[in-house]
Amino acid sequence: MLSVLDIAIYSIALKLGILHDLYLREETTKRMLGECGMLELDKATLRKCSVKLCKDMVLDELLVQMLKTDGILSENMAESILVNSTSQTKNYKLLSLLPKRGSCAFSSFCKALRETEQQDLCILLMEERERLREEYVDSALPLPTQDTAKAKRARLHESVEMCLDADSPITKPVLPCSRDFYLSHYQQAYRMDSSPRGRALVISNVTFDPLAPDLDRRVGGEVDEEVLGKLFTELDYTVMLRKNLSVQEMRVCVEQFSRSLDHRTMDSCVVCLLSHGVEGAVYGTDGQLLELDWVFKSFDNEHCPQLQNKPKMFFIQACRGEEMDCGVDQRDGSERTQSPGCEERDAGREAQEDREREERERLRVKLPQRSDMICGFASLKGTAAMRNTKKGSWFVQELNTVLRDKARDTHMADILVQVNRRIKQREGDAPGTSYHRCKEMSEFTSSLCKDLFLFPKYCPQRPPALPLWNNQRAGCGN
Repeated sequence: MLSVLDIAIYSIALKLGILHDLYLREETTKRMLGECGMLELDKATLRKCSVKLCKDMVLDELLVQMLKTDGILSENMAESILVNSTSQTKNYKLLSLLPKRGSCAFSSFCKALRETEQQDLCILLMEERERLREEYVDSALPLPTQDTAKAKRARLHESVEMCLDADSPITKPVLPCSRDFYLSHYQQAYRMDSSPRGRALVISNVTFDPLAPDLDRRVGGEVDEEVLGKLFTELDYTVMLRKNLSVQEMRVCVEQFSRSLDHRTMDSCVVCLLSHGVEGAVYGTDGQLLELDWVFKSFDNEHCPQLQNKPKMFFIQACRGEEMDCGVDQRDGSERTQSPGCEERDAGREAQEDREREERERLRVKLPQRSDMICGFASLKGTAAMRNTKKGSWFVQELNTVLRDKARDTHMADILVQVNRRIKQREGDAPGTSYHRCKEMSEFTSSLCKDLFLFPKYCPQRPPALPLWNNQRAGCGN
């Protein structure tokens, strides 16, 4: 005679089997129809159950290994999950990655839960999916026309970067810097009188390879391109726009830009990366990841000597990493450190040969590996960024607004503080969706060593820099 426990186990197994059979039939239909990426139904199921999963799921090495074996997680993704110190943080990280990992991610996740003896959570997901199924039943059916299909896919695969308010981009002109302000601030600021002020690179990935794992078209991304192009052109930058690049193409583009000899005659540079992203990287159109640390390295004092002691501005969505700093020799430039040509030692008088060697080296100065950079991120680590289909992303909107209004008398670090404040006050306006009243928080990091004023539309007549500066500088015309 069966015990109560045997009956309960049998009941759970039967329920799991029935629900999973239904799911597998839908998966087969979806593959036959050529659907790529996770269904919105599966995304919605994960969202609905996310609180319970974050609290109760046991995410250990076995579960992660099973997802790696199924090709759902890469080695780097697995490490980024397991490195977190708390179970809830690990769970949140996994749940944020799964919707971007393709059509099989949901079924593989459910299988991993079952095989790690977390059947209760698997049942929760399957039952919730059945409750939501009627709302999304047409998501796996063929659609009558190509245009209709595109519209349906855009609606069903709506990402968090979607239309959350309305209207068109701000077109207010950049306000000019006054002569009095320039004369009272330029000595404490980075030199900024070349014309153009520098070169600006904008890489914008809007359309992705259909075979890339769940990388939807970034509707509204074209607006960001236009806004940034106009903004930095008006701020007197030479703008290069590159669209829809694979990772290899992005690498080539960044390398060519960083090695340009034009930087020698200009006072700064700007790099904007607009794409889907994960922690520490952004996607190429081929679904591969470009590490942001590699991008920063391309502009550091060793790899980009043309921009030593000049401000480098980055506007991207990611976090940065740190490396051991061994220092590099400074090329001749307009700025020297306050220390003598080499560090003094506290051990007393130097030997005569040391002094002679120092003299031969002619007081060569070292710089940190990476300095004079400021990087604005659209969102905090681990959180989503919001994008409006008509006005572009929140971050680009606010950056555009603040720079146009405040760049005349505000340095870049304070500009980004004001961007943070404005984004903090925003919330999504999408009644009836999960994005209604959603929030975002931007942040920035800085290794700037002076105030960074752009002094827009002001062309100073300024004496040349210190004699140590060997490069010819392009000044503004009369």
